[in-house]
Amino acid sequence: MTDAPPPTGLTEHHAHLLQLGRSLSMADLSKAASREDMLERLDAHARGLPPEAWLLAHAARPEAWPDPRWPGIADLDRVAGGRPLCAWCFDYHALAANTEALRRAGISPDSRFEHGRVVLDDRSQPTGVLLEHAALALWSSVPEPSESDRAPLLLAACRHLADLGYQEAHDLKAQPWLGAVLADLDRAGELPLRVRLYALLEDLDHLYATRRDWQTDRVTLAGGKIFVDGTLNSRTAWMLHPYAEAPPGLERGLPMMTPDEIETAVRRADALNLPLAAHAIGDGAVRAVLDAVERARPKAAGFRIEHAELIDAADVPRFARLGVTASLQPCHLLADIEALGRAVPDRLDRVLPIRDLLESGLTPGSGVVFGSDVPIVRADPGDSIQAAVHRRRANMSVEQAVSPEQSVDEPTAWACFRTA
Repeated sequence: MTDAPPPTGLTEHHAHLLQLGRSLSMADLSKAASREDMLERLDAHARGLPPEAWLLAHAARPEAWPDPRWPGIADLDRVAGGRPLCAWCFDYHALAANTEALRRAGISPDSRFEHGRVVLDDRSQPTGVLLEHAALALWSSVPEPSESDRAPLLLAACRHLADLGYQEAHDLKAQPWLGAVLADLDRAGELPLRVRLYALLEDLDHLYATRRDWQTDRVTLAGGKIFVDGTLNSRTAWMLHPYAEAPPGLERGLPMMTPDEIETAVRRADALNLPLAAHAIGDGAVRAVLDAVERARPKAAGFRIEHAELIDAADVPRFARLGVTASLQPCHLLADIEALGRAVPDRLDRVLPIRDLLESGLTPGSGVVFGSDVPIVRADPGDSIQAAVHRRRANMSVEQAVSPEQSVDEPTAWACFRTA
Protein backbone atom coordinates (compact mmCIF):
# COMPACT_ATOMS: atom_id res chain seq x y z
CA MET A 1 0.00 0.00 0.00
CA THR A 2 3.01 2.29 0.58
CA ASP A 3 6.75 2.29 -0.11
CA ALA A 4 7.36 2.11 3.64
CA PRO A 5 10.36 0.29 5.12
CA PRO A 6 9.80 -3.16 6.63
CA PRO A 7 7.91 -2.58 9.88
CA THR A 8 9.85 -3.59 12.98
CA GLY A 9 9.94 -2.38 16.57
CA LEU A 10 6.43 -0.96 16.38
CA THR A 11 3.81 -0.45 19.08
CA GLU A 12 0.20 -1.45 18.45
CA HIS A 13 -1.38 1.19 20.67
CA HIS A 14 -4.94 -0.17 20.54
CA ALA A 15 -5.74 -3.89 20.37
CA HIS A 16 -8.13 -6.43 21.87
CA LEU A 17 -6.09 -9.58 22.27
CA LEU A 18 -8.69 -12.13 23.33
CA GLN A 19 -11.13 -10.98 20.67
CA LEU A 20 -8.35 -11.06 18.09
CA GLY A 21 -7.58 -14.65 19.05
CA ARG A 22 -11.26 -15.57 18.79
CA SER A 23 -11.74 -13.74 15.49
CA LEU A 24 -9.09 -15.85 13.79
CA SER A 25 -11.57 -18.75 13.73
CA MET A 26 -14.70 -16.72 12.86
CA ALA A 27 -16.17 -16.13 9.42
CA ASP A 28 -14.39 -13.08 7.99
CA LEU A 29 -16.89 -10.73 6.32
CA SER A 30 -14.45 -7.91 5.59
CA LYS A 31 -14.57 -8.57 1.85
CA ALA A 32 -18.31 -9.12 1.60
CA ALA A 33 -19.56 -6.62 -0.98
CA SER A 34 -23.32 -6.95 -0.44
CA ARG A 35 -26.01 -8.63 1.66
CA GLU A 36 -26.03 -11.55 -0.75
CA ASP A 37 -22.26 -11.91 -0.58
CA MET A 38 -22.39 -11.85 3.23
CA LEU A 39 -25.00 -14.62 3.25
CA GLU A 40 -22.93 -16.76 0.88
CA ARG A 41 -19.86 -16.41 3.11
CA LEU A 42 -21.89 -17.29 6.21
CA ASP A 43 -23.36 -20.32 4.44
CA ALA A 44 -19.90 -21.53 3.41
CA HIS A 45 -18.56 -21.12 6.95
CA ALA A 46 -21.56 -22.91 8.46
CA ARG A 47 -20.83 -26.03 6.39
CA GLY A 48 -17.64 -26.61 8.34
CA LEU A 49 -19.24 -26.31 11.80
CA PRO A 50 -20.72 -28.97 14.08
CA PRO A 51 -24.55 -28.81 14.22
CA GLU A 52 -24.54 -27.47 17.80
CA ALA A 53 -21.91 -24.75 17.25
CA TRP A 54 -22.66 -21.03 17.11
CA LEU A 55 -22.12 -19.46 13.68
CA LEU A 56 -19.90 -16.48 14.53
CA ALA A 57 -18.68 -13.84 12.11
CA HIS A 58 -17.01 -10.45 12.23
CA ALA A 59 -15.88 -7.50 10.10
CA ALA A 60 -19.10 -6.83 8.15
CA ARG A 61 -19.21 -3.34 6.60
CA PRO A 62 -22.76 -2.65 5.39
CA GLU A 63 -22.02 1.06 4.98
CA ALA A 64 -19.61 0.16 2.15
CA TRP A 65 -22.29 -1.76 0.21
CA PRO A 66 -24.32 -0.14 -2.59
CA ASP A 67 -27.40 -0.79 -0.45
CA PRO A 68 -26.25 -0.45 3.18
CA ARG A 69 -28.82 -2.75 4.77
CA TRP A 70 -28.13 -5.89 6.78
CA PRO A 71 -29.62 -9.21 5.60
CA GLY A 72 -33.10 -9.90 6.91
CA ILE A 73 -33.58 -12.20 9.87
CA ALA A 74 -35.31 -14.85 7.72
CA ASP A 75 -32.22 -15.04 5.49
CA LEU A 76 -29.98 -15.33 8.54
CA ASP A 77 -32.17 -18.16 9.85
CA ARG A 78 -31.85 -19.95 6.52
CA VAL A 79 -28.03 -19.90 6.31
CA ALA A 80 -27.65 -20.77 10.01
CA GLY A 81 -29.49 -24.07 9.57
CA GLY A 82 -30.92 -24.05 13.08
CA ARG A 83 -27.73 -22.80 14.74
CA PRO A 84 -27.59 -19.51 16.64
CA LEU A 85 -25.89 -16.86 14.48
CA CYS A 86 -24.05 -13.70 15.51
CA ALA A 87 -22.41 -11.54 12.83
CA TRP A 88 -20.59 -8.47 14.12
CA CYS A 89 -20.26 -5.21 12.26
CA PHE A 90 -16.55 -4.48 11.91
CA ASP A 91 -16.75 -1.83 14.66
CA TYR A 92 -18.14 -4.30 17.27
CA HIS A 93 -20.90 -1.84 18.19
CA ALA A 94 -23.62 -3.45 16.08
CA LEU A 95 -24.41 -7.00 14.99
CA ALA A 96 -26.94 -9.09 13.13
CA ALA A 97 -28.41 -12.11 14.92
CA ASN A 98 -30.86 -14.78 13.87
CA THR A 99 -34.01 -15.93 15.65
CA GLU A 100 -32.29 -18.72 17.60
CA ALA A 101 -29.58 -16.36 18.88
CA LEU A 102 -32.18 -13.82 20.00
CA ARG A 103 -34.11 -16.60 21.75
CA ARG A 104 -31.04 -17.79 23.64
CA ALA A 105 -30.24 -14.23 24.70
CA GLY A 106 -33.82 -13.59 25.83
CA ILE A 107 -34.14 -10.60 23.49
CA SER A 108 -37.66 -9.81 22.26
CA PRO A 109 -39.45 -6.88 20.60
CA ASP A 110 -40.14 -5.57 24.10
CA SER A 111 -36.51 -5.64 25.26
CA ARG A 112 -35.17 -2.25 26.24
CA PHE A 113 -31.59 -1.10 26.86
CA GLU A 114 -30.56 2.24 28.31
CA HIS A 115 -27.61 2.55 25.92
CA GLY A 116 -28.66 0.22 23.15
CA ARG A 117 -31.42 -0.64 20.72
CA VAL A 118 -33.22 -3.64 19.25
CA VAL A 119 -33.96 -2.51 15.69
CA LEU A 120 -37.56 -3.38 14.72
CA ASP A 121 -39.27 -3.62 11.35
CA ASP A 122 -42.52 -1.91 10.34
CA ARG A 123 -44.44 -4.72 12.06
CA SER A 124 -42.57 -4.06 15.33
CA GLN A 125 -40.65 -7.33 15.02
CA PRO A 126 -36.86 -7.69 15.43
CA THR A 127 -34.86 -7.31 12.23
CA GLY A 128 -31.98 -9.11 13.92
CA VAL A 129 -29.89 -5.91 14.09
CA LEU A 130 -28.79 -4.90 17.59
CA LEU A 131 -26.94 -1.73 18.57
CA GLU A 132 -24.51 -1.03 21.41
CA HIS A 133 -25.62 -2.58 24.76
CA ALA A 134 -28.27 -4.67 23.02
CA ALA A 135 -25.47 -6.21 20.92
CA LEU A 136 -23.40 -6.81 24.06
CA ALA A 137 -26.36 -8.54 25.70
CA LEU A 138 -26.58 -10.93 22.76
CA TRP A 139 -22.82 -11.54 22.81
CA SER A 140 -22.95 -12.38 26.51
CA SER A 141 -25.04 -15.43 25.64
CA VAL A 142 -22.30 -16.81 23.37
CA PRO A 143 -20.21 -19.40 25.27
CA GLU A 144 -16.94 -17.94 26.51
CA PRO A 145 -13.65 -19.71 25.83
CA SER A 146 -12.77 -22.09 28.64
CA GLU A 147 -9.89 -21.26 30.97
CA SER A 148 -7.76 -23.83 29.17
CA ASP A 149 -8.48 -22.11 25.83
CA ARG A 150 -7.43 -18.64 26.96
CA ALA A 151 -3.65 -19.04 26.69
CA PRO A 152 -3.70 -20.57 23.18
CA LEU A 153 -6.03 -17.82 21.91
CA LEU A 154 -3.86 -15.07 23.41
CA LEU A 155 -0.68 -16.64 22.13
CA ALA A 156 -2.13 -16.82 18.60
CA ALA A 157 -3.10 -13.15 18.83
CA CYS A 158 0.30 -12.04 20.09
CA ARG A 159 2.16 -14.06 17.47
CA HIS A 160 -0.06 -12.54 14.80
CA LEU A 161 0.93 -9.04 15.94
CA ALA A 162 4.60 -9.94 16.28
CA ASP A 163 4.60 -11.26 12.72
CA LEU A 164 3.43 -7.80 11.60
CA GLY A 165 6.45 -6.13 13.23
CA TYR A 166 5.01 -5.15 16.61
CA GLN A 167 7.17 -5.46 19.71
CA GLU A 168 4.55 -4.01 22.07
CA ALA A 169 0.75 -4.08 22.21
CA HIS A 170 -1.76 -2.19 24.36
CA ASP A 171 -4.90 -4.13 25.25
CA LEU A 172 -7.72 -1.61 25.63
CA LYS A 173 -10.33 -3.77 27.33
CA ALA A 174 -8.32 -6.06 29.54
CA GLN A 175 -10.30 -8.80 31.28
CA PRO A 176 -9.65 -9.29 35.03
CA TRP A 177 -7.73 -12.54 34.34
CA LEU A 178 -5.77 -11.31 31.30
CA GLY A 179 -2.66 -10.10 33.09
CA ALA A 180 -2.13 -13.38 34.91
CA VAL A 181 -2.44 -15.50 31.75
CA LEU A 182 -0.12 -13.25 29.77
CA ALA A 183 2.38 -13.21 32.64
CA ASP A 184 2.40 -17.02 32.70
CA LEU A 185 3.16 -17.03 28.97
CA ASP A 186 5.94 -14.50 29.56
CA ARG A 187 7.51 -16.55 32.37
CA ALA A 188 7.39 -19.60 30.12
CA GLY A 189 9.33 -17.68 27.49
CA GLU A 190 6.48 -17.85 24.96
CA LEU A 191 5.20 -14.27 24.86
CA PRO A 192 6.62 -12.62 21.71
CA LEU A 193 5.96 -8.98 22.68
CA ARG A 194 5.38 -6.62 25.59
CA VAL A 195 1.78 -5.97 26.65
CA ARG A 196 0.33 -3.00 28.51
CA LEU A 197 -3.17 -3.45 29.92
CA TYR A 198 -6.01 -0.92 30.16
CA ALA A 199 -8.86 -2.36 32.23
CA LEU A 200 -12.50 -1.35 32.20
CA LEU A 201 -13.17 0.99 35.08
CA GLU A 202 -15.22 -1.64 36.95
CA ASP A 203 -12.24 -4.04 36.81
CA LEU A 204 -9.49 -1.51 37.47
CA ASP A 205 -9.47 -1.74 41.28
CA HIS A 206 -9.10 -5.54 41.12
CA LEU A 207 -6.24 -5.48 38.64
CA TYR A 208 -4.54 -2.70 40.58
CA ALA A 209 -4.85 -4.56 43.88
CA THR A 210 -3.50 -7.82 42.41
CA ARG A 211 -0.89 -6.36 40.07
CA ARG A 212 2.09 -7.46 42.18
CA ASP A 213 0.90 -11.05 41.87
CA TRP A 214 1.09 -11.11 38.08
CA GLN A 215 3.08 -8.16 36.66
CA THR A 216 6.36 -8.88 34.91
CA ASP A 217 8.81 -6.61 33.15
CA ARG A 218 6.87 -7.24 29.92
CA VAL A 219 3.26 -7.43 31.16
CA THR A 220 2.07 -4.37 33.08
CA LEU A 221 -1.06 -2.51 34.12
CA ALA A 222 -1.13 0.81 32.25
CA GLY A 223 -4.50 2.38 33.11
CA GLY A 224 -8.28 2.27 32.94
CA LYS A 225 -10.78 2.37 30.07
CA ILE A 226 -14.21 3.92 29.57
CA PHE A 227 -16.64 4.10 26.64
CA VAL A 228 -18.05 7.60 26.21
CA ASP A 229 -19.96 7.02 22.96
CA GLY A 230 -20.62 4.50 20.20
CA THR A 231 -19.49 4.44 16.57
CA LEU A 232 -19.96 6.31 13.34
CA ASN A 233 -21.34 3.40 11.34
CA SER A 234 -24.07 2.78 13.92
CA ARG A 235 -24.73 6.54 14.23
CA THR A 236 -24.09 6.19 17.95
CA ALA A 237 -20.94 8.35 18.01
CA TRP A 238 -21.72 11.46 20.08
CA MET A 239 -21.72 14.52 17.83
CA LEU A 240 -21.79 18.27 18.43
CA HIS A 241 -24.04 18.70 15.38
CA PRO A 242 -26.74 16.44 13.91
CA TYR A 243 -25.84 13.74 11.43
CA ALA A 244 -26.90 14.32 7.83
CA GLU A 245 -28.81 11.06 8.20
CA ALA A 246 -29.57 9.05 11.31
CA PRO A 247 -32.35 6.87 12.73
CA PRO A 248 -34.91 8.72 14.88
CA GLY A 249 -33.52 9.35 18.34
CA LEU A 250 -29.88 9.16 17.19
CA GLU A 251 -29.66 12.55 15.51
CA ARG A 252 -26.50 13.39 17.49
CA GLY A 253 -25.54 9.85 18.42
CA LEU A 254 -25.79 8.08 21.74
CA PRO A 255 -23.73 9.33 24.71
CA MET A 256 -22.76 6.41 26.94
CA MET A 257 -21.78 8.54 29.92
CA THR A 258 -22.81 11.87 31.40
CA PRO A 259 -20.24 14.65 31.92
CA ASP A 260 -20.29 13.98 35.68
CA GLU A 261 -19.69 10.25 35.12
CA ILE A 262 -16.71 10.99 32.88
CA GLU A 263 -15.18 13.32 35.46
CA THR A 264 -15.73 10.74 38.22
CA ALA A 265 -13.96 8.14 36.09
CA VAL A 266 -10.99 10.47 35.54
CA ARG A 267 -10.71 11.06 39.29
CA ARG A 268 -11.03 7.33 40.13
CA ALA A 269 -8.15 6.42 37.84
CA ASP A 270 -6.05 9.34 39.00
CA ALA A 271 -6.55 8.28 42.63
CA LEU A 272 -4.61 5.12 41.70
CA ASN A 273 -1.98 7.25 39.95
CA LEU A 274 -3.07 5.73 36.64
CA PRO A 275 -4.30 7.40 33.45
CA LEU A 276 -7.58 6.70 31.71
CA ALA A 277 -8.12 5.79 28.06
CA ALA A 278 -11.51 7.08 26.86
CA HIS A 279 -13.25 5.70 23.78
CA ALA A 280 -14.57 8.86 22.12
CA ILE A 281 -15.25 8.81 18.38
CA GLY A 282 -17.57 11.80 17.83
CA ASP A 283 -16.54 15.41 18.35
CA GLY A 284 -19.13 15.71 21.13
CA ALA A 285 -17.56 12.82 23.04
CA VAL A 286 -14.05 14.19 22.49
CA ARG A 287 -15.06 17.56 23.92
CA ALA A 288 -16.79 15.91 26.90
CA VAL A 289 -13.60 14.01 27.81
CA LEU A 290 -11.39 17.08 27.42
CA ASP A 291 -13.83 19.04 29.59
CA ALA A 292 -13.66 16.35 32.30
CA VAL A 293 -9.86 16.31 32.27
CA GLU A 294 -9.79 20.09 32.47
CA ARG A 295 -12.11 20.06 35.48
CA ALA A 296 -10.34 17.22 37.29
CA ARG A 297 -6.75 18.26 36.50
CA PRO A 298 -5.32 14.74 37.07
CA LYS A 299 -1.78 14.34 38.40
CA ALA A 300 -1.10 11.05 36.59
CA ALA A 301 0.41 11.38 33.12
CA GLY A 302 -0.77 9.58 30.02
CA PHE A 303 -4.52 10.24 29.78
CA ARG A 304 -5.67 9.22 26.31
CA ILE A 305 -8.59 9.71 23.98
CA GLU A 306 -9.08 6.69 21.75
CA HIS A 307 -10.23 7.05 18.13
CA ALA A 308 -11.16 10.78 18.08
CA GLU A 309 -12.41 10.35 14.53
CA LEU A 310 -13.90 13.84 14.50
CA ILE A 311 -12.39 16.70 16.49
CA ASP A 312 -13.81 20.21 16.48
CA ALA A 313 -11.20 22.82 15.56
CA ALA A 314 -11.64 24.56 18.93
CA ASP A 315 -10.66 21.37 20.76
CA VAL A 316 -7.47 20.53 18.84
CA PRO A 317 -5.10 22.72 20.94
CA ARG A 318 -6.63 21.42 24.18
CA PHE A 319 -4.91 18.03 23.79
CA ALA A 320 -1.41 19.50 24.14
CA ARG A 321 -2.50 22.05 26.72
CA LEU A 322 -4.07 19.37 28.96
CA GLY A 323 -1.43 16.70 28.30
CA VAL A 324 -3.92 14.33 26.66
CA THR A 325 -2.66 11.82 24.09
CA ALA A 326 -4.56 11.44 20.81
CA SER A 327 -4.61 7.66 20.29
CA LEU A 328 -5.77 7.41 16.68
CA GLN A 329 -6.56 4.59 14.27
CA PRO A 330 -6.10 6.15 10.82
CA CYS A 331 -6.83 2.77 9.21
CA HIS A 332 -10.49 3.26 10.19
CA LEU A 333 -10.67 6.01 7.57
CA LEU A 334 -10.25 3.35 4.88
CA ALA A 335 -13.26 1.44 6.24
CA ASP A 336 -15.37 4.51 7.02
CA ILE A 337 -15.14 6.53 3.81
CA GLU A 338 -18.69 5.75 2.67
CA ALA A 339 -20.14 6.19 6.17
CA LEU A 340 -18.41 9.54 6.56
CA GLY A 341 -19.80 10.76 3.26
CA ARG A 342 -23.33 9.83 4.31
CA ALA A 343 -23.16 10.87 7.95
CA VAL A 344 -21.03 14.03 8.10
CA PRO A 345 -20.57 15.37 4.55
CA ASP A 346 -20.41 18.91 5.91
CA ARG A 347 -17.63 18.16 8.42
CA LEU A 348 -15.16 16.01 6.51
CA ASP A 349 -12.48 18.61 7.23
CA ARG A 350 -12.66 17.59 10.92
CA VAL A 351 -12.00 13.89 10.28
CA LEU A 352 -8.77 12.67 11.89
CA PRO A 353 -7.01 16.06 11.91
CA ILE A 354 -3.55 14.56 12.38
CA ARG A 355 -1.59 17.48 10.95
CA ASP A 356 -3.49 19.98 13.12
CA LEU A 357 -2.80 17.92 16.24
CA LEU A 358 0.93 17.72 15.51
CA GLU A 359 1.16 21.42 14.66
CA SER A 360 -0.62 22.22 17.94
CA GLY A 361 2.35 20.82 19.87
CA LEU A 362 1.81 17.06 20.13
CA THR A 363 4.75 14.77 19.40
CA PRO A 364 4.57 11.61 17.25
CA GLY A 365 4.87 8.50 19.41
CA SER A 366 3.76 10.19 22.62
CA GLY A 367 1.23 12.95 21.92
CA VAL A 368 -0.12 11.28 18.78
CA VAL A 369 0.01 7.49 18.63
CA PHE A 370 -1.38 5.02 16.11
CA GLY A 371 -3.06 1.64 16.48
CA SER A 372 -5.64 -0.43 14.64
CA ASP A 373 -8.27 -1.51 17.19
CA VAL A 374 -7.75 -5.06 15.90
CA PRO A 375 -9.87 -7.14 15.28
CA ILE A 376 -12.17 -4.22 14.42
CA VAL A 377 -9.96 -3.92 11.35
CA ARG A 378 -6.76 -5.77 10.53
CA ALA A 379 -3.61 -4.79 12.38
CA ASP A 380 -1.38 -4.29 9.33
CA PRO A 381 0.36 -0.96 10.07
CA GLY A 382 0.58 -0.24 6.36
CA ASP A 383 -3.16 0.49 6.38
CA SER A 384 -2.72 3.36 8.82
CA ILE A 385 0.28 4.64 6.87
CA GLN A 386 -1.86 4.62 3.72
CA ALA A 387 -4.65 6.51 5.48
CA ALA A 388 -2.42 9.03 7.26
CA VAL A 389 -0.32 9.83 4.20
CA HIS A 390 -2.84 9.55 1.35
CA ARG A 391 -6.21 9.92 3.19
CA ARG A 392 -7.88 7.40 0.87
CA ARG A 393 -7.79 3.77 -0.18
CA ALA A 394 -5.00 2.80 -2.54
CA ASN A 395 -7.43 2.18 -5.40
CA MET A 396 -9.12 5.58 -5.09
CA SER A 397 -8.34 8.75 -7.01
CA VAL A 398 -6.73 11.77 -5.38
CA GLU A 399 -10.06 13.57 -5.64
CA GLN A 400 -11.65 11.03 -3.30
CA ALA A 401 -9.25 11.74 -0.43
CA VAL A 402 -10.86 12.80 2.87
CA SER A 403 -9.45 16.10 4.20
CA PRO A 404 -6.11 15.71 2.36
CA GLU A 405 -4.84 18.85 4.08
CA GLN A 406 -4.52 16.71 7.23
CA SER A 407 -2.05 14.27 5.66
CA VAL A 408 1.45 13.73 7.05
CA ASP A 409 4.58 12.27 5.46
CA GLU A 410 5.55 8.62 5.88
CA PRO A 411 8.38 9.11 8.42
CA THR A 412 6.01 11.08 10.65
CA ALA A 413 3.30 8.43 10.30
CA TRP A 414 5.71 5.62 11.17
CA ALA A 415 6.92 7.63 14.18
CA CYS A 416 3.37 7.49 15.57
CA PHE A 417 3.74 3.69 15.76
CA ARG A 418 6.80 4.02 17.99
CA THR A 419 6.87 4.64 21.72
CA ALA A 420 8.72 7.84 22.55
